[in-house]
This record gives sequence, C-alpha cells and structure tokens, in this order.
Amino acid sequence: MAIDRKNVEAIVQAVGGVQNIEVATHCVTRLRFSLFDESLVDAEALDRNDLVKGQFSSQGQFQIVIGPGLVDKVYDELIDITGGARASKDEVKNAAAKKQNPLQRAIKTLADIFIPILPAIVTAGLLLGINNILTGPGIFFDEKSLVEVYPGWKDFAAIINTIASTAFTFLPALIGWAAVTRFGGSPLLGIVLGLILVHPDLLSAYSYANASLEGTVPTWNLFGWHVERIGYQGQVLPVLVSAYILAAIEKFLNKRVHDSIKLLVVAPVTLLITGFLAFTIIGPLTFAIGNAITDGLVYVFDHFALLGGLIYGGLYAALVITGMHHTFLAVDVQLIGSEGGTFLWPMLALSNIAQGAAALAMFFIVREQKAKGLAVTSSVSAFLGVTEPAIFGVNIRYRYPFFFGMIGSALAGMLLTLNDVRASSIGVGGIPGFLSIFPNQWGVFFIGMAIVLVIPFVATMLYGRTVVRRTEKKSAAAATTDTRPAPEPELSSRSAVQGSDEPVNILELVSPLNGRAVPLEQVPDPAFAEKQMGEGIAIEPTEGKVYAPFDATVAHVIKSKHAVILEHASGVQVLIHVGINTVSLKGNGFTSHVNIGDKVKAGDLLLEFDMEAIRAAGYPLITPIIIPAGQEMVARIEEKTGNAAAKQTSILTIHLNG
Repeated sequence: MAIDRKNVEAIVQAVGGVQNIEVATHCVTRLRFSLFDESLVDAEALDRNDLVKGQFSSQGQFQIVIGPGLVDKVYDELIDITGGARASKDEVKNAAAKKQNPLQRAIKTLADIFIPILPAIVTAGLLLGINNILTGPGIFFDEKSLVEVYPGWKDFAAIINTIASTAFTFLPALIGWAAVTRFGGSPLLGIVLGLILVHPDLLSAYSYANASLEGTVPTWNLFGWHVERIGYQGQVLPVLVSAYILAAIEKFLNKRVHDSIKLLVVAPVTLLITGFLAFTIIGPLTFAIGNAITDGLVYVFDHFALLGGLIYGGLYAALVITGMHHTFLAVDVQLIGSEGGTFLWPMLALSNIAQGAAALAMFFIVREQKAKGLAVTSSVSAFLGVTEPAIFGVNIRYRYPFFFGMIGSALAGMLLTLNDVRASSIGVGGIPGFLSIFPNQWGVFFIGMAIVLVIPFVATMLYGRTVVRRTEKKSAAAATTDTRPAPEPELSSRSAVQGSDEPVNILELVSPLNGRAVPLEQVPDPAFAEKQMGEGIAIEPTEGKVYAPFDATVAHVIKSKHAVILEHASGVQVLIHVGINTVSLKGNGFTSHVNIGDKVKAGDLLLEFDMEAIRAAGYPLITPIIIPAGQEMVARIEEKTGNAAAKQTSILTIHLNG
C-alpha cells in the first residue's frame, strides 16, 4: 500500500512539528514519540488523519496507532520528512522517563522491582493461608486447631509452612535479584547480596526486639567500633539501598578494570565493599528508617483507625489507576517483618471484591452482548484478586460503578481498621484473600466482604437502571423529532456491511495457542483494548507455542520475533502479537520458525516463546489476535471466548464480502 506523504506530514504537524519531536520510534502497530511538550498535540487533526487508528499518552510516551504492515512505512516516511535519526524503543522510553517527576520515577522503579517477584510472593501467601487453616485454633474445633486434634497432620503442616515461609525468609535475595537487575548490575550478585543479609550466623531481625531488651544483641568489634551483627529478614529498605550501591560499584569497576582480570576483581571487590557498607552504615540506617515508617503507620491506624480505613480502603482502586499501588507492596512486606502482620492488605483484598461486584452489576444493566461478557469475566477476575480488567474495561468506562466500588471498600475499610484486622502474608487478593487473614479475625473480614459485595452491586444496579431509563427517554424523544438521514457507516471490519444482503464466504480461525480466549477489552493496552487496531480476540496462553490458524503466507515477522502477520488466500491479514510491550525484550525469549514470504499450513509451528522469561521481565503474556481495521474484504467478525485448544478450537468467525 502506497503512503500519502501529505498524511505523514500532517502527523508531524499534529504532534507539534519537527521541533517538538525529541525522539521517535515504532513497534509492530504504532508510532512512539517522546515529545518536548505534549500540550502542543492537535488531537482533532490526528483523528481526521486517514493513517491514524488511535492515539494516547502513556508513561511519558505519545503513541499513534497506525497498524501492522503499515507503521514501518509511515515511520520511514516520517524519518525522511523530519531528517531525524532512527531510535530504538528503549531510547524513546528513556527519553520519556526523563519527563517524569521524581515521584513518578520512584513509583516506576519500585514497580519494576516488585512485579517480577510477585509470583513467588503470591505462591507463598496461598500456602501460608493453607497453613493458617491447619494450625489456626477455633476454625474447626472450639479453641483448638486441626493439628492439635489430629496430631498426624502436624508435620504435614510444618512442611507446608517451611515451603511457604521460604520466600519471605529469603525475601532480601529475591529483592536483591530484582533490584540489581533494575539498576543495571549482575542479577547473580544481587542474589548473593540478599543471602548475605540473611546469613544464619546473624541474629534474625525477628529476634532483634527481644535481644535488644535483654541486652544480648551480638556485635562485631571493628578496631573498637562495635557493629550489631543482625540480619535483615523481612526488611525492604536495607537490600534496596545496598542493591543500588552494588550496581553502581560494579558498573564503575567494569568500565575501569581490564578484561583479563575482571573475574578476579569486579565481583569480589563489589561484594566486599557493599557488604561492609550494608552491615556498618546502610543496614542500621535504613533499618531505623523502615521501623520509623512502620511505627508512623501503626500510630496513624491505632489513633485514627476510621480515617485510615476510609482513606486507604476508599482510594486503593484509584491507586491502581495511577500505578502507585505497587509502592505499597514494600510497605506491606515491611509491616509483616516488623509488626508480624499488615493491616493494609485486608483492605486491598476487599477493594478487589468491591470493584468486581460493581462490574458484575453492569451485566444486568448494559445490553450489548460484548459488554455483558466483559462484565462477567472481569468481575470473576476481580473476585480472584486481579482488578485491572474490571476497573479499566468496565467501571472506568461507565464511571459510576467505579465510584460505588470505592464507597463500598471505604466502608469496609473502616470496619477492618476499627477491629485491627491483619494479614500474616500478602499476595492473595479478592475472595481468596481470607487465607492471608489471621483465622481469629475471619468473622470481621467476612462481614467486610459482605459489605463490598452488597453495597457496590446494589448501588450500581439502582443508579444504572435510572441512567438507562433516562437515556431511553432521551433517545425516544430524539427519534420523534430528528428527521436527518442516518450517517454513512465508517469503514471498519464490523460496520462495513452490517445490513448487507450480499452473500459472504466464511473463514473460521482456529486458536493459534493453547489457553483461554478472552475479549480484547481485557488486554492491558488501549491500542488493543479499545480496538484502535481492529476487531479480534485475545488468548491467555498456557503454552509457549504459536501455530498457524489457517493455510497462509507469512506477510511479516517483527524483528524482535514477538509478532507475526499472516495473509490468507482471500487477502485477509491476521496479526498475532505475543504479550504486551514484549518488543522491549528485543527477541530474547522468542524463537521464530518462519520468515517473510514462507508458505505455511494450518497447524505449522510459527514461533515459540519462554513464558517464564516474559513473566520475569514483568510483561503480560496475554496475546491479541487482531484482524487489522480497513480490510475491505472483511464484512463482520464473531468472537468465541472460553477454553481454546491450539489447532482445534474456533475462536473467530470472519465473514467475507462476496
């Protein structure tokens, strides 16, 4: 397809002109800009541009959706027009990060560190919940635990506790790995640093308070300087700051030490210096700061319990929108390490349920089948602890469900803080979150759960039906007075032939992956979720293999191997995009088995991807299957959600013109 240069010039002018473009790159679907001043963007001009499918700003990047197979041509033309140098996505990302304020950068850094270790924390939280059920008194028997009544279960519970507590016992090693990786150092040295801080020869941080009262804290005598010989189990700040220092020292030495002796110098010197600093200065200082932070939070929630529950319980969903909720993972971990339990996590769990209840109510209010399906699936997801699909896919879209969810969680939050409900571990949200709560506090927690189920659901239902009736009255009034002809439908993969009597051919697209098919609205990327790219479906994969869904020609293989475009004999093109923002991996974890121009048969292996590597890097695995918009041969598309078996289950029915 030939590119109209005038349209590309119009894009340049719409983003503020050449002088407003700091750096630009592209991925498989969109142009990505770091602009000097985003307020200069003319959004209406972009909407009128024939090349532009959508636009949005995210994390300091201004992104313009063009479409697969076309965006690279538009980018080439843009570079020719502006005379700028080609840039990588990382360069744009780094330039965009500079525009973030210090708080935004700090939040992003914490998210980059804690998100990769979440699977380990979630697993530990679930297993500790099972241990709580086995060992908690009064759950099954009056004032006695299951293991006390049936001693045969005692060692079984002990093994579960050992497995579950490992992630928390060696949490500094996990944080060390993630933090040093984030700061640009060697991940292995980060793990070793974390293990050093919890060495068994050190006094456990959990025993420090008693030892301090008894005056039995062991010390090192460094030429008359007495340094407390304590570990930092359950602590966050000591390993975070030490990891930053370690990465800085390692990078400094790597630039100055000759390659022939790097192995003998860099790692030993880095660990030695960082270790001494960690035990003598960083550890004691950050240990005190961490305890001061937790003491401050405890004071606030002890003396102003209702206010604390109202604010945190009510505003947690808003924190999810901003991304600031990741910051509180570190606070939860610190509270568990210092206080033996966190009063923040129970409110998080109930906030999940509140947003899910509000989203579920929308199932009974909206009439569009897609919206109904999304309301159900996203509410189930929220009930299990993942609220993003409910918040972004349903509640924010209609606004009032989001606010009613916040009201319900605020009321429940006040109940929890008033009764000092705490969690012994983190990682399990939503309804399963009760597993993290101390068993003797389950009663209050379940009352809070009833509040967040009933209030958001009922309030959303009542208000939503009022809104629907009001809208129907306005529509009826407009229908009786408006005699203007209906506008021509915009050309898209669905609306182009609605109402057409022309015969169509049907192309059944079987799932290219094993997993579960879900609506596009659940994809955490507006370019896909808002269908700016086109219609389609998404797969939550259970296996790292992508197969051809039909006989096709490989029209395009993205350089970073995370996406492929296939063309059917009818001319229909299909984009398979593995994961979200996985272009940043630069091909790491991906293996392509096809090249551009190859002929493939249905069921042929197209590419493989390392699911664990992608998860560890913090990127979602959900894989959009898109029929790019603007294909005139496409009449309409029907999606089929649910369990999907690769090479067997039909997930899309594509009706073709003619």
